[in-house]
Amino acid sequence: MSTLPAPLRHRARLEWEQHHVAMMPLGTLFSAVRIPSRLVVALAGSSDADCLGTFLAEALGGGPVICDPHFSRLYALVPARMPATLHQVADTWRALEVDCLGRGSYLGVPRLDAVKREHPFACYWSVPMDSTGMLCSPLTVARLIAAGKHCLAMEREA
Repeated sequence: MSTLPAPLRHRARLEWEQHHVAMMPLGTLFSAVRIPSRLVVALAGSSDADCLGTFLAEALGGGPVICDPHFSRLYALVPARMPATLHQVADTWRALEVDCLGRGSYLGVPRLDAVKREHPFACYWSVPMDSTGMLCSPLTVARLIAAGKHCLAMEREA
């Protein structure tokens, strides 16, 4: 997070120290796609945290993903400027509780060393962030969501 402006970097360090999560503005360094865990669990065939992390790392090419177990959500970090087409597609996924979060939104970002679920409600990195330059591809995230939607539909029919 060394690319953050100095005041934001200082605030983030304090929040990580005190709360283990820092509220970061989206739409500058990165944005996020909020995905309900059930979509990924349907694809991975498991709700085990390690299994989901391994599945997501492979499916999203190692792009960073934050897990919020309290609300059963995953946040795939994508480039700050998401393509308009992803926003349009995400509008059709609102019923699935998928949302594109960018400028004007904030995301609780766990400490960089929070890679394991240490508390039942604490956010952690399901797929750790190696660098701010390596993010999830919006197209790959969209494909993951589409596959999860299809998988859930197939489960309902069975």
